Amino acid sequence: QVQLVESGGGSVQAGGSLRLSCAASGRTFSEYVMGWFHQAPGKERDFVAAIRWSDVITIYRDSVKGRFTISRDMSKNTVYLQMNSLNPEDTAVYYCAATRGLMTMKRSAYDYWGQGTQVTVSS
Repeated sequence: QVQLVESGGGSVQAGGSLRLSCAASGRTFSEYVMGWFHQAPGKERDFVAAIRWSDVITIYRDSVKGRFTISRDMSKNTVYLQMNSLNPEDTAVYYCAATRGLMTMKRSAYDYWGQGTQVTVSS
């Protein structure tokens, strides 16, 4: 059974940084794509970034390019989302997700989800 456990959320002021972690277990993830999504109150869950475990190819939504970095540590089976230059619009619950399919931004393509971690950015 795949389990994804996020951590690292919190409250920061605008311009600050946070690093989210997603600890994955229950599979060998070498054939997986790992993604981060966020969901603000009253809004849909939207794609943020993804990384292909095998070759570290990454994709990002436009609004986070240059500010967020997704990475993975194979020895720890963990995916990270380094978030810099945070602004209030980044406030949301952040979810880790996994798919064995192709690299994608589509929420429906991801089969496994974590419970989420709250990120709050104040102005």
